[in-house]
Amino acid sequence: MKVDAIQVDDVIGRVGRILCEHDRKKGILIHTFQKIQEDHGYLPEDVLNQLAKKLSLPLAEVYSVASFYKQFHFSPRGRKVVRVCTGTACHVRGAKQVLTALQDEFGIKDGETTPDLAMTLETVGCVGCCGLAPVATVNEDVVGDIGKKKLGDMIKSIKEE
Repeated sequence: MKVDAIQVDDVIGRVGRILCEHDRKKGILIHTFQKIQEDHGYLPEDVLNQLAKKLSLPLAEVYSVASFYKQFHFSPRGRKVVRVCTGTACHVRGAKQVLTALQDEFGIKDGETTPDLAMTLETVGCVGCCGLAPVATVNEDVVGDIGKKKLGDMIKSIKEE
């Protein structure tokens, strides 16, 4: 069977319009996720359901895009996000002890948030301050050369807010 070139062009044109519309919808997801997370501190399930309906996208696709990026979170985060570096230099110089002390003090594990939303505890592969090992960040502040005193001060500052 011979296919008419006009028919092929028509099909390609229709598919192209569908793909473009679909890509446009997917293209705004990341910016929308950023705004939602800015407002709520995370991506609430009910808001993602509304977004999927509004954009006529499957909810699975919305979650697929959001879960691909580490910057998006599906549960509430603490007011202080503490990231303990576990890179080689920090590991050698005591990162495990820092992490264990924080876990014990706040009763949470890596990736968890305290029930009062005071703190979320995470580990990261490298902060980029190897000369200051062991290192942690508290929100955007870098805390280096963490010994017992600095660790105590860090815990106190987390509890104060």
